[in-house]
Amino acid sequence: MARRAGVARVSSLQREGHSRHYIRLAIATGDLMQVRRDWVATTAADAQLVACARREVVSTCVSSAQRLGLWVLDSAEEHVAAMPGDRVAVEPRTRVHWAQPVVPRDPDGLVDPIENMLALVASCQPHDAALAIWESALRQGMIDRRHLERLDLRAAAKALLDEAQPFADSGLETIFVSRMKRLRVPVRSQIWIAGHHVDHLIGERLVVQIDGGHHVDAQRTADNRHDAALRLLGFTVFRFGYREVLGDWPSVQWIVMQAIAQGLHRAH
Repeated sequence: MARRAGVARVSSLQREGHSRHYIRLAIATGDLMQVRRDWVATTAADAQLVACARREVVSTCVSSAQRLGLWVLDSAEEHVAAMPGDRVAVEPRTRVHWAQPVVPRDPDGLVDPIENMLALVASCQPHDAALAIWESALRQGMIDRRHLERLDLRAAAKALLDEAQPFADSGLETIFVSRMKRLRVPVRSQIWIAGHHVDHLIGERLVVQIDGGHHVDAQRTADNRHDAALRLLGFTVFRFGYREVLGDWPSVQWIVMQAIAQGLHRAH
């Protein structure tokens, strides 16, 4: 049960040599609980996986991405997947993806393989949010680009694969670059200047740093010191945080475009 995150099919346990009597005894003593006819779980099992077993679906899309520790925008919905034609009750705050999987699913699995998750993210999420998840998976080495290229992906997923790069440190950086590309502003990322990497460099002299939640205390002091060094070298430096990039993008865009209009990106 521990190897299965606390949720397992009774038939699979029996194939491993655990008798039906032994399983019933575990249920009677409270070591296991009956989820449905062919599923049991420990009392400490992941509630999300127990719910998936009860409904005979798998966790997928942004819900699966969160489980993997990928960079995901907050989602108020639980995302699950079922095979086309399966009868699944649609519960509140749950989105069901009825789609043919890219990779066949393990009948005992309750979490979609990463290939299926990425494919569904591509068709479900807004472009920037989907790209952030794809780049996060590539950056963390959870999936190989060459492997993805050999899969039968739909157009939306193929477009993300063509665009995705493993260099951004966070989804915020991915979103910034993606939106700059739509404005036809070329951006170079993770450039080494004055002893440290800068998040983004526009032209020769315009540095844009994107701050996540870890830019506090000692990190903030180091960032301020590096910003000062950059300015002494003639760079213009802007810093934007989570709320600005996601909650007030027009202001971020206006500042960057005004800086370009004033030629602050050019070496004088």
